[in-house]
Amino acid sequence: MLNPIQIEEAYKQFITNLPTMAHDGITPIDLKFLHEQGLLQSIQDDQSDPDDLTQYFHVIESVEKVTLFNEQFIVWILPKMDGDQPLTYVLIALNHPEKANLEVVFSTRGVYNTPRYVLKVLQHFLVDMLETEETLTSFEKNE
Repeated sequence: MLNPIQIEEAYKQFITNLPTMAHDGITPIDLKFLHEQGLLQSIQDDQSDPDDLTQYFHVIESVEKVTLFNEQFIVWILPKMDGDQPLTYVLIALNHPEKANLEVVFSTRGVYNTPRYVLKVLQHFLVDMLETEETLTSFEKNE
């Protein structure tokens, strides 16, 4: 697991080269995305299940961002302003022992830029990444 200094260095590398580092681009979170991913109903139901938290994180707060990290993931949450409209960028990386690999970048704005939406979408991506990692590990064991 990377230490906080290495995590900050990885962040600087990712944010400086974001267009090239975000291999799938920046996913805008909007009504279409929430509907396609089946997140609308779960957000509206607002069922608070303590088992919904897939990961527990260490937290580092700074003026620029909030950094969450554990043995598997590093998450940077960056509040920004676009003119007079607030928006939030979220970068999610896999936390490998030797380096971080940026996997997902998404942004929220307008009515979707609330902690409720940001955390629900973050949870969605973390679960998806865990499932993908399990599938890849399974394939590697079978070979």
